[in-house]
Amino acid sequence: MTLPSSDTPLYNHPLPDIENWLRSHGGEQDSKELHYWRIENPNWTADLWLDVDQITVRYIGAANNGQDIQRSFKYSLSRKDLEAAIFGGP
Repeated sequence: MTLPSSDTPLYNHPLPDIENWLRSHGGEQDSKELHYWRIENPNWTADLWLDVDQITVRYIGAANNGQDIQRSFKYSLSRKDLEAAIFGGP
């Protein structure tokens, strides 16, 4: 997988490259809802949606009170910034 430079906004990445990028970080794509992904990390678990204009991430049970934390990121951010924001955890 050869991705564009990490400083390139995600909207300039072809969808198959974005999907491979998510897989390289342990993401598992839902077989029926292809825009939905599950990411499991040793310290957290997250649901991720590839929406029309943004990526939405919900970290499951990550708040101090056990509630979920949800964040959205525009595709105009660079892959490097998204990688730090998403895979850095809640």
